Amino acid sequence: MKFPMIKWLPTKWLPYGIVLAWILMALGGYAVGHAAIEVQLDKLLALGDVQSWLGYDELGRPVWDRLLMGAQTSLLVAVSVVVFSALIGTTIGVYSAYIGGWTDKVVLKIIDVFLAFPGLLLAIALAAILGPGIENVVFALVTVGWVGYARLARAQTLSLRQREHILAAKAMAVPTHLILFRHLIPLMLAPLGVEATFGIAGAVISEAGLSFLGLGVQAPDASWGSMIREGTRYLLVAPHLVWAPGIALMLVVLGVNLLGDQWRDRLDVKSRPRTV
Repeated sequence: MKFPMIKWLPTKWLPYGIVLAWILMALGGYAVGHAAIEVQLDKLLALGDVQSWLGYDELGRPVWDRLLMGAQTSLLVAVSVVVFSALIGTTIGVYSAYIGGWTDKVVLKIIDVFLAFPGLLLAIALAAILGPGIENVVFALVTVGWVGYARLARAQTLSLRQREHILAAKAMAVPTHLILFRHLIPLMLAPLGVEATFGIAGAVISEAGLSFLGLGVQAPDASWGSMIREGTRYLLVAPHLVWAPGIALMLVVLGVNLLGDQWRDRLDVKSRPRTV
């Protein structure tokens, strides 16, 4: 006897569960306090106990508490990068495509210039110039992240600006900013939302990569990337220092990507079952 619900539930609700657990871990980071940065010399590289079931790092700090602080850092960076990138990129893309002419040509050339450089390498260069710190990481990732939203918003605007309600609003002399924010942008929120989910996953990976290189969050604050970097020196004697943040990073990126795939499939008209 087959139970299709058993197969359907994990694929549908697993991404939501992972993202919810990530958010709860980030909120739990506020309750950790100084316990995550307190040095305990008697627990160097110790295994798990009642206080920290994931063990302790090379300075005797609880890995679980630092994992919560790392979740807080990744969530803060991801949300900040996606919000600012979406606002900047959507505004530029919509305005340039709606106005057209030389404005659209200049913006398109600027987008092409940014796309000519690998995004992560450009972010590493900017972070190295600006110096380490979470604010500089957000600035560097926003500098390279707005391009995707600008391209998507520009393409959507080019296909929507000839709609009847847009032409009617222009004929009634509605101001341009009202046409953009009331009639155009609401129609493209769905594809921009899907783009934002993948942007969150990319921001989490980029933040961890910059922190792994020493260009992100600095001690005593915690980041999953910096935890992996510090744990690689003790991989043979204390592999839990790498496993814990590595598995957490993998699950978060996997959950966010699966969530974006679900939303994309739901918004795809061609993939919906036909009804007679």
